Amino acid sequence: MKLQELSEKPGAQENSSVALFIQDLRCWYGQHQVLKEISMSIPERYITAIIGPSGCGKSTFIRCLNRINDLIPGFRLSGQIFFKGKEINDSAVDPVEIRLRIGMVFQKPNPFPKSIYDNVAYGPRLCGERNRAHLDRIVEQSLKKAAIWEEVKHQLRQNALTLSGGQQQRLCIARALAVDPEVLLLDEPCSALDPIATAKIEELLHELKKNYTVVMVTHNMQQAARVSDYTGFLLLGELVEFGATERIFTNPKDSRTEAYITGRFG
Repeated sequence: MKLQELSEKPGAQENSSVALFIQDLRCWYGQHQVLKEISMSIPERYITAIIGPSGCGKSTFIRCLNRINDLIPGFRLSGQIFFKGKEINDSAVDPVEIRLRIGMVFQKPNPFPKSIYDNVAYGPRLCGERNRAHLDRIVEQSLKKAAIWEEVKHQLRQNALTLSGGQQQRLCIARALAVDPEVLLLDEPCSALDPIATAKIEELLHELKKNYTVVMVTHNMQQAARVSDYTGFLLLGELVEFGATERIFTNPKDSRTEAYITGRFG
């Protein structure tokens, strides 16, 4: 599976890999259809932003990518989502394994009421890691990847709930990275943060894409334009347009996309 949209990005290689391939995805909560025939390819080690007005299905879409919606009563889907060539909704696929390889950070920072150390070590311990030296190394490396190590390295036993909102969100990113995922999903990660904390998260994302595929839902179009390489625009459950962010924001192909990014609705 090749990503046709990569040809839109200056300097992109035509043989760049696809991390996630979505084909004819439809989703329902009970009888209410939320997503309609979504098909797109998400490129590996780039940042893909999903934009659109409230209620358009952005969060539902991103939560399909690691099967968290499975936990919601009445939820069902049709279509296919391939990760590394494997259909993630196949009955033979363990959803827990998918969630380890495709990590997620939510809109509101949700650290556990535990120490900073125990928050980051939680996933590795759940996977069976018991060696203290290994855990120490994982915790340090994960906090460094999340650009928060220097701020907390002398207070690892402190309760994570005492951190600021921005620090808590970076801690949650470190917690997700601790199990060594390949994809990181971010559901409006900056919506509850102040501008300074938001800037730190955005700077962090540029570093993370060197080693991870990042898919981010955002209500902030300026943020999507600043941070992402690719953008998908959802409207009423439909993927209106997907492509290189620069083109989406400067030369959209669909009049609905232009109306949304210029503020005429949404």
